Amino acid sequence: MKKPLIGISGSTTHLENGLFAGYNRCVLDQTYIDAVICADGIPYILPFNTDDEIIEEMVKNVDAIILSGGNDIFPLLYGEEPKEKLGEIFPDRDKFETILINTAVKLKKPILGICRGHQLINVTFGGTLHQDLSYGENVTIKHFQKAKWNVFTHSISIDKNSFLNDIFEVSGIGFVNSFHHQIINKIAPGFKVIAKSSDNVIEAIENLDSENLILGIQWHPEMMAATDKYAHKIFKKFIDYIKDNKKYK
Repeated sequence: MKKPLIGISGSTTHLENGLFAGYNRCVLDQTYIDAVICADGIPYILPFNTDDEIIEEMVKNVDAIILSGGNDIFPLLYGEEPKEKLGEIFPDRDKFETILINTAVKLKKPILGICRGHQLINVTFGGTLHQDLSYGENVTIKHFQKAKWNVFTHSISIDKNSFLNDIFEVSGIGFVNSFHHQIINKIAPGFKVIAKSSDNVIEAIENLDSENLILGIQWHPEMMAATDKYAHKIFKKFIDYIKDNKKYK
């Protein structure tokens, strides 16, 4: 069977030093690529750009998309002015990935959003964010950890009627890493919360449309996938879903 082609959104960085100082470079953490390969998919980097037509064509050529982590999301997109604790934003990347999302939805291609990608899915469909953990209610867990990236640091409770239900060994309970300072406030219409931390921070969302999966995950399973079987299973189940819902030649 042909392996599905998984488009992963890239970003850009400005090189300050070295041989190519002064140039912008397309960037994506290697862990996304490795996680897709190990789950029997073919990774395909979707390079950041601002050409609407090119972005749409990129989506047409892949079987699904993964939205990678990165900068904070421009708060005007969800009707708020920037607050004191807002981090660095990248509005052009917001536009780039919003087009990726809308095109994938139009073409009924599955979407997996990770960290920032999870948050952008919510914003794109009409939800809102807390610009910092401190603006949320009763947030007591340290969600921006200093632990190693591949180590789980807190538990989550999982909806038993969700995509994530059979990922972890004990039904309804999972353990995740945590490196974020923004969180979902109001969930977008047409989505449901499928995982929460013990202080009620939304850790995962899923769309209610059974025809095409849109999944948002607040933690970073790609950074754990090489050493944690449960993180690996998220990518494996996502790619198996694509295989089951597409006829390959």
